[in-house]
Amino acid sequence: MAKDMTLLWAAGSPSCWRVMIALEEKNLQGYKSKQLSFEKGEHKLKEVTDINPRGQLPAFKHGNIVLNESYGACLYLEDQFKSQGNKLIPDNKAESALMYQRMFEGLTLFQKIAQVLFYNLFVPENERHDSAVKRNKDGLKAEVKLWEGYLQGTGPYLAGKNFSLADVSVFPLIALVFRFGLSVEHYPKLAAYYNTLKDRPSIKTTWPPNWKDTPGQDALKDF
Repeated sequence: MAKDMTLLWAAGSPSCWRVMIALEEKNLQGYKSKQLSFEKGEHKLKEVTDINPRGQLPAFKHGNIVLNESYGACLYLEDQFKSQGNKLIPDNKAESALMYQRMFEGLTLFQKIAQVLFYNLFVPENERHDSAVKRNKDGLKAEVKLWEGYLQGTGPYLAGKNFSLADVSVFPLIALVFRFGLSVEHYPKLAAYYNTLKDRPSIKTTWPPNWKDTPGQDALKDF
């Protein structure tokens, strides 16, 4: 089954990482895997655009089926391989609803992260304003506090007592903010969540290779 799958990915990309975690959780090792570099512009290569016309990563195929949106790929893998590996959608109705809620709230979290970390990359120099930088930082602080609060009432996972697609989807984002210096002291619940999951086999196996040998950054140290 996995031999019919192809994943083109880039290290450190939360979107790529969540698909890799899902594949591991469903015991779908042995798929065709190729690491590419955003810095070298390899996401615009023909082998990528043949699968993903937008020239974005991940680019994922299962046989003739193409799924380039990472959330869609994760949902597809759980749906097609329900009885294989770990169950990622809870049977309990309330937990299932919370899983979907947290999973898709992750899109807002990523948007807030990107507005801070990648502001200079996406906004031309003559359009940058200190007021926008402050607004974006304030927005991310509020969002991170929201996620810290979510873990006060559930646990140890985002949708309750079971690891689910919510964790598959959102953990890479939590790892990203700690990689960029988010304060462990200010966000103890998120830090505990991060420290618990970083050693989970599916996450440890797929840990971004460029993170293993390079130090993190401090862009979020004042958060």
